[in-house]
Amino acid sequence: MRATKGDHLRVHGRTVGEHDKVAEIVEIMGHDGEPPFRVRFQDGHEAVMSPGPDSVVQHEEPTP
Repeated sequence: MRATKGDHLRVHGRTVGEHDKVAEIVEIMGHDGEPPFRVRFQDGHEAVMSPGPDSVVQHEEPTP
C-alpha cells in the first residue's frame, strides 16, 4: 500500500451500520510511500496508522 501526502485513507466499517472513516494522510513515516502514516480525521483527531486489509488509499486527483 503506497500513498503520498494529501491522499485519503478510507477505513471500511467492520459491522453492519458502521460508516467508513476517512482521514487525510499528512505524513508518510515509512520508506517509499509505505506505512505507517500520520493521518488527520475529519474531526481534527490525528493518529499514526499502519492500515490493514479493511483500508484503501484514495489518491488525490491532480488539480488542472
